Amino acid sequence: MRRYLLLAALAALTSLSPPPKAAPATALAPTVVRLDKALAVAGDAPVRPDDAAAVPEALPDRWSSTRPGHDGVIWYRIGFKFAESVLPGELLALYVEQACSDIQVLLNGQFIFSSGRTVEPMSRNCQRPQLITLPPALLNGQANVVDLRLQGYSLERVGSARRAAALSTIELGLQSELTARHAGRMFWEPTWIRGASLVLIGLGCLMLAIYWLHRREVYFAYFGWLCLGCAAMSALSWALDLPWPNAFTEFLLCSGWAMLLTCAVQFLLSYAGLRSRIIESVLATQWVLLPLSLVVAGGGHLFVVANVWYGLLSLQLAGVLSINLLTMRARRRRDFIAVLVTTAIGFAALLWELATQWRWVEVRPISAAEWVLPLLLVYIGARLFLMYAQAMRETITDRNRLAEQVRRMDEELESRVEQMTAQRVEQLTARRVEQFTFLERRRIASELHDDLGAKLLTIVHTSDGARVPQLAREALDEMRLSVRGLAGKPVQLESALADWRAEIMARLEQAGINAFWSHPEQGLSQTLSSRVFMQVTRILREAVSNVIRHSAASSCEIRCRVSAKSLRILVRDDGRGLSADLRQGLGMTTMKRRAKQVDGQCLVESMPGAGVVISLTVPL
Repeated sequence: MRRYLLLAALAALTSLSPPPKAAPATALAPTVVRLDKALAVAGDAPVRPDDAAAVPEALPDRWSSTRPGHDGVIWYRIGFKFAESVLPGELLALYVEQACSDIQVLLNGQFIFSSGRTVEPMSRNCQRPQLITLPPALLNGQANVVDLRLQGYSLERVGSARRAAALSTIELGLQSELTARHAGRMFWEPTWIRGASLVLIGLGCLMLAIYWLHRREVYFAYFGWLCLGCAAMSALSWALDLPWPNAFTEFLLCSGWAMLLTCAVQFLLSYAGLRSRIIESVLATQWVLLPLSLVVAGGGHLFVVANVWYGLLSLQLAGVLSINLLTMRARRRRDFIAVLVTTAIGFAALLWELATQWRWVEVRPISAAEWVLPLLLVYIGARLFLMYAQAMRETITDRNRLAEQVRRMDEELESRVEQMTAQRVEQLTARRVEQFTFLERRRIASELHDDLGAKLLTIVHTSDGARVPQLAREALDEMRLSVRGLAGKPVQLESALADWRAEIMARLEQAGINAFWSHPEQGLSQTLSSRVFMQVTRILREAVSNVIRHSAASSCEIRCRVSAKSLRILVRDDGRGLSADLRQGLGMTTMKRRAKQVDGQCLVESMPGAGVVISLTVPL
């Protein structure tokens, strides 16, 4: 219980002979006491060397100041005792804020704690606080001695002053209180760094994904690699146990800054819309020169060479930041204030870190840059993502507006096309009507001239009065046929066959020629257009006229065949056949021309003394 704990925490300079001498005990009321004095002695052995070589040392103890160039092990001895020989009823503990790089603890000569491996590759605990529970069985009612074996690296063998060997002050008190303090420090330092690294990894992957979708926005790629590089550097710096020696870890940490600078510079330039071949060449050259210079300098001069490079890289970053600010002020004035504030905060953290490296200010276990850099990157990443989201929203809005405009233009264009099409159709229809009317007029005029006119002329000039009535009837039939064609009404095929049969049989019987007619008896549903009916009628009349006038035949046979798509009429006589003049005559030519006008075909076959066969085929 706390009321029973009266610690007299007195850092006593003790001798090697037991019991160790300690300063007179002083009863103190606080439950946590700070121990800031110890006896220090160098020695790599697993047991503490003789106290003869030990010297008093104030804590915190940084070897870069008290033991320049020392590399190995230092033993620290601290004595304390309890007032009035009363032991506390609760567990006691030691809290060590920093023990870089590895520590082992002995209580009254008994080993009680080790922070990790003590041989290469050695554990790296520079940024991890240690909480050591003191076993009650090992505590004495009077004097107690704590020995701490610290193993670390000299400043010359590390790339950062925070990773050089050092031991902070030690707090002794109740474990319950020190546990809360240790947990708070672990949360705000290692846990925060690990969480920030995870956030940076996610942010970096998001930026690379955005770049993958928009290859022209290259600054997303550079910022994404910058976030991933910072996360990798942080993970490497905070790693406890690595499979390789500390020298290689320091080499990687120092060389990685060239990569981070390249990503940062290229991001700043590309975001400002700038590009410089010279800067790109310098950055690429540094990727080779920096690690090469570390290798040439060797492990004993790592800190000096690394700090020279830190200064050069900082100057380059400052120059690019200045260029970026000037460009942003000229091109993106609305983003200038945010960029200026971000730059000022980041550069202030950088200068503070450089001052710590060069030991112009006290070296603390917690780095300001390790806190500020992730916050700045997250802030910049959030702004980039919001900018991207706003650009996408504007793009979608513009796309919708453009789609609406295109839709309206399509409607207007479609309406205009319909209007123009309608006008064109009307014009073409009117033109076709005019052409059709003109052709029909010419055709009718030709038919009237050729058929009706010829018959009327024959009536005028004939001296045979008996033929006048017949010629007049034929002229009347031709006129009726032309008028019927003008009406344009279709004719039932069955009715047309009946008309043709009646007319042809009558003409042949009047001429004294035996007539034979045959056509399908079943009901015929097909129709003939007025034009086809008129042309077929004229062709049959011409064929029968040739039989009557020129064939000297005794009989004539007419056969009609109807299929689904065509009508075929065969006119055959047993006369003397066609002479050479009749073959080339106007009648035969006219029949063929009339059949062609209705997409049909008229074939004439004749042999002397074997009669004439006229085959007419027209489509239905």
